[in-house]
Amino acid sequence: MRCPRCGNTPPKDSYVCSFCGKRLRQERIENFFIFQRFEEEWNAPLGFFTKLYLLIINPAKAFWDINHKRDSSPGFLIFLFNALIYGLFGLAIFSHFQITSIHDNPVSPLDITVTFGYYFSSFISFFAFGLLYYLLFFWILTYFFIKGANYSIGFTERIEERFGKKVEEAEESLTTQTGATSIFSIYKAGTLLQKQEANKYKMLFCAFTPFILIGLIKVLIVLIGMPNTTIAITSGFEIPTSVFNAMFQSPSWIVLDIIDTIVLIGWIPITMTIGIRELANSSTFRVYVSSVAIGTICAIVLFLLKPTIQGLM
Repeated sequence: MRCPRCGNTPPKDSYVCSFCGKRLRQERIENFFIFQRFEEEWNAPLGFFTKLYLLIINPAKAFWDINHKRDSSPGFLIFLFNALIYGLFGLAIFSHFQITSIHDNPVSPLDITVTFGYYFSSFISFFAFGLLYYLLFFWILTYFFIKGANYSIGFTERIEERFGKKVEEAEESLTTQTGATSIFSIYKAGTLLQKQEANKYKMLFCAFTPFILIGLIKVLIVLIGMPNTTIAITSGFEIPTSVFNAMFQSPSWIVLDIIDTIVLIGWIPITMTIGIRELANSSTFRVYVSSVAIGTICAIVLFLLKPTIQGLM
């Protein structure tokens, strides 16, 4: 199939032209704004915060841009931002604990030395845990979304066919694919897109950008909804377990768990679908079906494993 706009020959089964971005096929699901393919001539990558903003309000445009220069994808920065917000989440939790004494010595709320060390250590602990947690969480979820896409569109085979060659081989392949040089060879973005490596995890980590916004909302919920309690730290800096039991019995945790479940079932499958379809140049509908199925299964498993849920069962 030759592209009616630029005259080049994109890889078989393509849904958009790899050279100029012209849409070659259209599915009904793409009539919805969130799934509409973005069709413009690409010139230069957008700024980081612009990408971050678009990944939330217009992921189709964001992934269209990211896909043209995947080696500078902000996926790992998004992972880092989520870890930082998890540190704020821990800080919000421990802000409800007021230390009244340490080793039977009274502590004033205005004691900057104690309060700063207490809050700083809380943030660092949760941030360090968040780094490990989100790295594993994002990697495992992306792995399962890719597995689902393998069943629906043969994702791995498609990206290996598009990006699995070395740069020198890719340049020769481009000449073979296009045959005679098109008069519309000014579309350099398509050549750049095909010469790069897939960088699939780095790109698909961008699909978890909604967790940044949701994480900030969860911090506010914790700050507003959690009860305040006083604690007396004994020898060994031990905190009575009754304090944590009272905190985790707060109904706010159920709200947080429900939010996570809705995001995993509703929002993440959308962003992951767009990321996968841009990377593989494939069907939107078929990827979305597999992504919703994977997101639903993961959400149910994670929801049932929550200690706050188990306490109600």
